[in-house]
Amino acid sequence: MSARLTTLRAAAALAAILLPTAAWAHPGHGEAAGFVQGFVHPVTGIDHVLAMIAVGLFAANLGGRALWAVPLSFVSVMALGGALGAAGIAVPFVEAGIAVSVIVLGLAVALRWQAPVTAAMGVVGLFAIFHGHAHGAEMPVDAAGLEYGLGFMLATAALHAVGIGLGIGIARFSRAHAPRAIQIGGAAMAVAGLGILTGVI
Repeated sequence: MSARLTTLRAAAALAAILLPTAAWAHPGHGEAAGFVQGFVHPVTGIDHVLAMIAVGLFAANLGGRALWAVPLSFVSVMALGGALGAAGIAVPFVEAGIAVSVIVLGLAVALRWQAPVTAAMGVVGLFAIFHGHAHGAEMPVDAAGLEYGLGFMLATAALHAVGIGLGIGIARFSRAHAPRAIQIGGAAMAVAGLGILTGVI
C-alpha cells in the first residue's frame, strides 16, 4: 500500500469521525442542537460557574454522603426551576438570587461550614431554583426542550465534579495548607458574588 493511499484513507477516517460531531454541534439540528445549547449555557456565565464549583467544594468539605447528595439535590431542583422558566412561570428575584448564591456558597466554603447534609441540600436546592429558572427562561426557541434540559443538567453536574475534584485534590496535595487555600478560594468567590450583585462584575 502506497504512502499516498494510506494518507488518503487516514484523512477519510478522520473526516468520518469529525463530520457527525460538527453536524451535531451546529445550531438548528433539533435534538442534538438542543443538548449542545443546554450544555454550553451554564459555562458561559461566571455567576453559574462560580456557584456550581462552590457547590462541589462545599460537598467536598462535608465529605461522606454529601459528596453525591448535595450536588444531586442541586441538579434535581434545578430541573424543576428550568421547567418553570421554560414554561414562562415567573420566579421573583432570579438574577439577585443567582448572585446571592455565589456569595452564600462562597462563604460556606470560606467558613468551612459543617452543615448537616440535609441542611446543605436545602440551601443548595433553594439556590438551584434560580439557576434552573434562568437556564429554562433563556432556552433558544429552536432547541428541543428535553435535550436542552439534559444538557444544562450534565454541564452543571460536571462543574460540581470540578469543585469536588478541586476540594479533594487540594486536600490530598497539601494537608497542611489545603484548608487555608480552599477558604481563600471561597472568600474570593463570595467577593465575586458581591461584585455580580452590585453590577461591578
